[in-house]
Amino acid sequence: MTCPPRILVLPPRLTASARTLRATALRRGLRIVEATASAVPEGLGSPGWAGWPEGAGQAGSPGDARGTWDTRGAGSAESTGCTGGDGHAVHLHAGPSFADVVAPALGIALLEAPADWLARLPRALTQRDIRAMTIGEAYRLRRPAFVKSPNDKCIPALVYADGSRLPGPDAVDPATVVLVSDVMTFAVEYRLHLLDGAVHAAGQYAEAGRLRLGPPDGDALAFGRDVLAAAGKTLPSAIVVDVGRDDEGRWAVIEANAAWASGCYSADPDRALETVLRAAGPATALSPHDRAFVR
Repeated sequence: MTCPPRILVLPPRLTASARTLRATALRRGLRIVEATASAVPEGLGSPGWAGWPEGAGQAGSPGDARGTWDTRGAGSAESTGCTGGDGHAVHLHAGPSFADVVAPALGIALLEAPADWLARLPRALTQRDIRAMTIGEAYRLRRPAFVKSPNDKCIPALVYADGSRLPGPDAVDPATVVLVSDVMTFAVEYRLHLLDGAVHAAGQYAEAGRLRLGPPDGDALAFGRDVLAAAGKTLPSAIVVDVGRDDEGRWAVIEANAAWASGCYSADPDRALETVLRAAGPATALSPHDRAFVR
């Protein structure tokens, strides 16, 4: 059986990291589909979807992503996720707002960590108190705390002097879940791309709170393996976890991020792309384990 090449869908505006993954995907034989700002409401068959295969979707019916087209250079069924016939595997790399609109129409399952995953980690892995609560509850905070959304950016990730400084109920549903943690400062921070229970790619992205790219640190990799040993079963098969070391030498998990929405920074782009493809791919190819982690 010959399968068409996989498709990687990208949003209208690409970050430097997204451009790197785009170049990597092209080199590996994936077909790239890029959207313009107006493409999503117009449908996948509109001119705004540059590179969408002819016959693989029509305006007004974005879910009909099937068609017969050139399969030269395509990989095997095992490598592409093709399930037979003229079907093809569609993947995505984009922010949550774009992904939430496009992924359901294309049959893409978006994997992410549970909203309270960070709060459920043992203190030995976080080095600070972290709680998951509604923002309505967080309004009652009377101390400085770091507050963020678990899996998107609807609540700016900041240190708030107290709960009164959070976005109000006129801007955010009071039932929205947030993560509230003690304030912890990191001397150096690393991004770990986790795939199938292992650290698949990694790299430094910050130092003293400022962007600073670099190679992975051996201690960061070792700590990543400790996190997987303790909590790997509570994560999807493909995810990004950020870790850091403070000035006292303590290692801690900073946060978990969806791989499909995360930058690769200085990590090996081939291995980072492999994590992205698993984290946002055909819902029909989901493993039983990953079904519990679909956004």
